[in-house]
Amino acid sequence: MKTLWRDLRDHLRIDFRPDLYAATAIWAALLLTVNYYIDLEDSYIDTFQGDPRWPVLYFALYATTYYVSVWLWTYFHHRSDIWRNREFWLRSLWALVFYSLYSGFYAHTEWSRQLFGGQIFVYAYYCLHNLQSVLTIVLPLYVFYKLVDRNPSSFYGMAPKRKGLALYVILLGLMIPLITLASFQPDFLESYPTYRDTNANEFLGIPEWVTVLIYELCYGWDFIPTELLFRGFLVIGMSRVLGRGAVLPMIVWYCAIHFGRPLGEAVSSLFGGYLLGVLALSTRSIWGGLLIHIGIAWGMELAAFLQRSSH
Repeated sequence: MKTLWRDLRDHLRIDFRPDLYAATAIWAALLLTVNYYIDLEDSYIDTFQGDPRWPVLYFALYATTYYVSVWLWTYFHHRSDIWRNREFWLRSLWALVFYSLYSGFYAHTEWSRQLFGGQIFVYAYYCLHNLQSVLTIVLPLYVFYKLVDRNPSSFYGMAPKRKGLALYVILLGLMIPLITLASFQPDFLESYPTYRDTNANEFLGIPEWVTVLIYELCYGWDFIPTELLFRGFLVIGMSRVLGRGAVLPMIVWYCAIHFGRPLGEAVSSLFGGYLLGVLALSTRSIWGGLLIHIGIAWGMELAAFLQRSSH
């Protein structure tokens, strides 16, 4: 654990510039202000659901968010050569295009209607919504990994490594009291558990715990592509181009994918994304982020289930 704290300190010592970090913070604050003032994502972008323009609008949002952040880094570090780097454009556009397709994907709606004649539409919709990232994120990144990366090592941090495991377990353990406390709040139980009884188990003729388990596995899966792209592809992969500078632009874009959620969650994603990005760069693994993300998600689900069962 001491090694990882040293890695974090070393990253700050090398990467930290007051002017760059201040400019990036101002840019992130501006994005947050605009989004939450006019409700950009929910009231405008998401009104195009099912429309081919939907992923295009997401691309415009994410590309602006990411490229301005990269420009700030190149400006303060006097690295204008980055903009002439073919690998930078190839990597960044690959990530932007496919994550935008993921965000604006709607084919699973029709799939859900067709599955079992649409009689378990709601249940199928939420499961397939979480699984569609296999096509829109994981497969494209694997194609890039196999066909484009010249010196691939471990599919952008997917190889498990023991380094940092103790720290991640401690960080997850620290969240347990917070999750427990939150589970007593009425607004928490309005949002969790994300699983809802849809009578799918009755239609399929199986115990409800089976449909709950299938849903929760699908729900947990959706955190894997997120870590793979943001901490794996955009940090571990992009560090070949930007070095340590890959972390800062990543966290601003990572903040933007939380725009449809409460403001506090979006703001905290900047700090959480930064920590996970630095540790992924240090360990060359995304398993710590996966452990924390999935652990917290399932912890919140479990806490809500326990609260509901006690009433």
